[in-house]
Amino acid sequence: MALSQSFEITVVGGGLGGLTAALSLRQQGLRVTVLEQAPQLGEVGAGIQTAPNASRILLGLGLRRQLEAIRTEPLDQVRRRWQDGSIIGLTPLGRHVKDAFNAPYWHYHRADLHRVILDACTDPAGPGPAVTIRTGSRVTALDRSDPRRPVAVTEDGTRYAADALIGADGVRSQVRDLMGAEDTLVFSGDMAFRALIPGELLRADPATRFLFDRFQSTIWYGPGRHLVHYLIRGGEYLNVVGCVPCTDEVAEQWTTTASAGQLVDAYDGWDDRVSAMLAKAKDDVTCFALYHRRPDPGWVDGRVALLGDACHAMLPYQAQGASQAMEDAAVLAEELGAVTAGGIEDALQRYVHRRAKHAAMVQQASLRNRTFYRYPDGSEQRARDAALAQSFDGESDVSYDWLWSGTPLDGADGESFAYRHHR
Repeated sequence: MALSQSFEITVVGGGLGGLTAALSLRQQGLRVTVLEQAPQLGEVGAGIQTAPNASRILLGLGLRRQLEAIRTEPLDQVRRRWQDGSIIGLTPLGRHVKDAFNAPYWHYHRADLHRVILDACTDPAGPGPAVTIRTGSRVTALDRSDPRRPVAVTEDGTRYAADALIGADGVRSQVRDLMGAEDTLVFSGDMAFRALIPGELLRADPATRFLFDRFQSTIWYGPGRHLVHYLIRGGEYLNVVGCVPCTDEVAEQWTTTASAGQLVDAYDGWDDRVSAMLAKAKDDVTCFALYHRRPDPGWVDGRVALLGDACHAMLPYQAQGASQAMEDAAVLAEELGAVTAGGIEDALQRYVHRRAKHAAMVQQASLRNRTFYRYPDGSEQRARDAALAQSFDGESDVSYDWLWSGTPLDGADGESFAYRHHR
């Protein structure tokens, strides 16, 4: 039960992290307004993976029934070799993960997951005050003349005052810039192709029908690049993310589109099943440059705080970007829900203390996987493959036991977040 029913929180950014924060705060009895710059709330046409650490948070928000209706469950995580598709490592998911971590590993269409969380935020019958959503609200200024009531000012001059303001506005966070945080953004040198390939086309081709034999999350390792794919919406689409060296055009534009042919060409010489699969993409492939942030615990200034990519953007090479934002949301709400108005600044500091080190470790592991996935054929590659053949726990620097159990940092009561939310 929240002690602070009169709290008002402004969340800038209506993506998965921002909405998870809004819902978590709502369920603590806080009044939340979400400011989203886009004219309509929604998510891109792409897939997302929620590992048990994120699934546990979403289930804890009372979303099990809604999530089970939209999820696709992989039975394994498989690592394949680029030249011949041979399996070099396998981690059991499915029932094994539920038994080991008391939470599932699920795949979704991002728009479906976003809609579930948004509906829970605005449902008038849900616990706590319904979240107010304001679209077409691009924040261009912060007024902190009263440090106890930070004001977000939108492009049209509308002012939104609250007891605390949370910047969940992504890798190019405006809130981060306005609060004067250090610029820690780093260009990785990579770009990602993202595509949804119709499942019916893949089922019809004997070369790609194997994808439906057993639903899996697959990573193909190859020299200088790698490829990830998994089925969503029960096999309606194959979500594909191809990570390769960035072109000058994409580096300059941040985001652009590509053709199926360009996607196929990026994996020239790979196993024939890769080209057969990628050739079925529609000509609406998205390309985006991959940036990450240098770890830095400067997430809070007074009653303004950052969450998700705004403070710890990471490369997608641990599939944890959204999951870590959801962990942020849970810890933030737990801290703010336990204080009265006079304790907001201390609560935000505790939030950073509990989250910054953990998120930084995941950032660094994601960065190191960039090398780990892409060794050229040779001694390092053979040593990696031999190790993966013997291990079921993680890839490079962090174990799945550590990662999927939740953050190991202690809360105010001395009990770890993982333990409290695992029982």
